[in-house]
Amino acid sequence: MNSLFQKLQYKFNYATIVERIIYITIAVFIFTFVIEAIASLIQVEGNPIFDWFSLPTSFQDFIVKPWTIVTYGFLHGGFWHILFNLLILYYFGNLFLDFFSKRDFLIYYFAGIIAGGVVYILSYNYFPALKNTNTTLVGASAGVTAIVIGIATKIPNYALHFRFIGAIKLWYIAVGLIVLDIMQIPINNTGGHLSHLGGAITGWLLTTYFSSGKKSSKRSTFSSFFKSKKQRPLKTVYKKQQPVAGSKIDDAQQQKIDKILDKISKSGYDALTKEEKDFLFSVGKK
Repeated sequence: MNSLFQKLQYKFNYATIVERIIYITIAVFIFTFVIEAIASLIQVEGNPIFDWFSLPTSFQDFIVKPWTIVTYGFLHGGFWHILFNLLILYYFGNLFLDFFSKRDFLIYYFAGIIAGGVVYILSYNYFPALKNTNTTLVGASAGVTAIVIGIATKIPNYALHFRFIGAIKLWYIAVGLIVLDIMQIPINNTGGHLSHLGGAITGWLLTTYFSSGKKSSKRSTFSSFFKSKKQRPLKTVYKKQQPVAGSKIDDAQQQKIDKILDKISKSGYDALTKEEKDFLFSVGKK
């Protein structure tokens, strides 16, 4: 048992931020259903975890449990619910990290969850069709949607290749997800789909607002807005960053990097020539 715990601890310590969020969410999912099993054995009605950490619709209930604006994002109602969310988070989250920083990921993810929760509460208190409905919200979908829409806004023409389907540009996927949510609002899980739209708007706004500032600062992410005291060197060949002190990248090289990164943003990495790919790779090693 100790060896298994050490292996899990090792994997967690060396995991990416996306994988860490996934591990934590899975652990919460397992713990939640263990508590539910115990509660059923001792004949306790309901699940105390959901009672205390899912997001309520009532303002009065929310004021008593304000932490639920974040904790609901780590709860899921069933196996397929969590599987679907975490699969999308894994693939799009790791793509997100090719163009943004770990700090950016956390900001997008939790801002999406919070925004989705706010839209959910407001909807159930101001839309006549939803008033006087007693329900709660669980799931990471709003945060996941913020990541998907955020990266799709950043590199809309980047294509993902699917077996039997072929290449699909990110903006097609983003629009498709939004349309599906809008279509399902009058059918089922109205609050859930509205919260997804809150996450989608958050992802779009964050990328649009901070990307507009990069034209003067020549930075591809808004992490510089929240920059730490220590600047980091170029981490990947996809991410545009300012050269740090002592770097071997001169102004001419930086201009060439910016030009290539703009090409990636518009047409995808596959559109680069071999010379451009080799150049980025050599710069990334410095």
